[in-house]
Amino acid sequence: MAEVEPTEQDIEKKIEDMRERFKNEFLQDSAEKYDSRDVDKLHTDDSLVEGYLTWRLYNVDDALKMIDESLQWRKEFGVNDLTENSIPRWMFETGAVYLHGYDKEGTKLFWFKVKLHVKDAKTILDKKKYVAFWLERYAKKEPGMPLTVVFDMNESGLSNIDMDFVKYIINCFKIYYPKYLSKMIIVDMPWIMNAAWKIVKSWLGPEAISKLRFASKSEIQTYINLEYLPPSLGGTDPFQYSYPPLPDDDFQTPLDNGPFPSEEETEIKESEPEVKDALEISFNSDVAVKPKKVNFVEGGLGSEEAERDTNTRTRGARKPVTTFKGPLLDVSPAEELSFGSGETEKKSLIILSNVTKNHVAFKVRTTAPEKYRVKPSSSSCEPGASVEIVVSLHGGSQASPQDRFLVMAAEMDNSSQELAQFWKEVQKPKIMEHRLRCHVLESSKTLSSPHRDFPSEMASIGQPEFGTTLMRVMAANQRMELKLNTCLSSPLDLCKISGWISRRDVSEAA
Repeated sequence: MAEVEPTEQDIEKKIEDMRERFKNEFLQDSAEKYDSRDVDKLHTDDSLVEGYLTWRLYNVDDALKMIDESLQWRKEFGVNDLTENSIPRWMFETGAVYLHGYDKEGTKLFWFKVKLHVKDAKTILDKKKYVAFWLERYAKKEPGMPLTVVFDMNESGLSNIDMDFVKYIINCFKIYYPKYLSKMIIVDMPWIMNAAWKIVKSWLGPEAISKLRFASKSEIQTYINLEYLPPSLGGTDPFQYSYPPLPDDDFQTPLDNGPFPSEEETEIKESEPEVKDALEISFNSDVAVKPKKVNFVEGGLGSEEAERDTNTRTRGARKPVTTFKGPLLDVSPAEELSFGSGETEKKSLIILSNVTKNHVAFKVRTTAPEKYRVKPSSSSCEPGASVEIVVSLHGGSQASPQDRFLVMAAEMDNSSQELAQFWKEVQKPKIMEHRLRCHVLESSKTLSSPHRDFPSEMASIGQPEFGTTLMRVMAANQRMELKLNTCLSSPLDLCKISGWISRRDVSEAA
């Protein structure tokens, strides 16, 4: 009988007990069964041990059996040493297995194109190593993050079904990578395979069978948005797997990483037509408008101006409250960027802090480059310094749990080197990578109770109409202030302009 879910203190005790029992019962006189690197990780990584415990419902005996079987499998397949060069190239080229896209819950999709698989006893071992390569690659990049497995059975038949291979895939999630399975979706399965999948269900076991889903082409949209479904399943995703190179988890450099308008710049842009009209009135009067004086500081912005520029750029951005401690950079937030649906909730801040004694180059990539502006998206950070990166939603775009960000960093020996050239030459093992998810906040209802903050007679005004009117009045007031600051002329001319502004803006607000 499964044990009751323990407290945090109980889990810590179970972890230590498991390690001690594994050492005494499994390692003694049989250490050669395992890769020493896996044994070391088992004794240092609490989350790894807890993963087995949780998957086996905190039953220590069952969890120990899983660890024994898993570690033996890892040594047999040489999982720690699997590389692209150890897998036949033709397997990558078929595109039968790959990682791409996210489901509606923001979980990474692990695709199996069943029609591209042909049963062949000669290649089955390489195919199993191929699946292990993808899983290990993902586990290192996204430790502890679950996967949604999609068996795309469109256009497949009995010749494509290899029950031994399917059982192996199930064991990968049932034993070798516990807690990594979010759900397993069988898409567009031919009726003739019903009997085969009844056998598969018997292999899953009670802890995994609840994660199995069968879906038709139309039903798959219940789990995955059209943007991550291929056209063959009724989706709009233009992605086509190709090799080489391997897809880098869909991360791309933002297409538009230039400066994004602040609130003040937006207001000025909207007010340009009115300012132009005001200037035309002043030119027709007796006294011309005096231009506003601007002082240019040699060498760029002074410290005060630079600070004001930074404050303007980060204004309204959501500040992080958690931190990931990395070998090169501390990254805040630790796991996710938060965005809301309101106009004032479309910025989020990433803070990078250099913890090394050298310059550290960094760049930020995203899975949705068309939706976000990142400033700066690529630069370097001095020793002991911090850099604030503003991530802003572009235009009318909305954040999604499927969106991801990748922070890449590498230590620089020569701080004067061009960044573009540096990233071309830096070796991959020297690059630190940290991934961030997107969290979508519930819509804030700032005007849900008008009578709370305004006189009772205001409550009778419809919320949308009241909000629109209020915004118009505020915009008109901002334009008036802008024009008064811009039109520096004689008292008589200023009075004329002010009178024209008042009449025009009041009529617009009404």
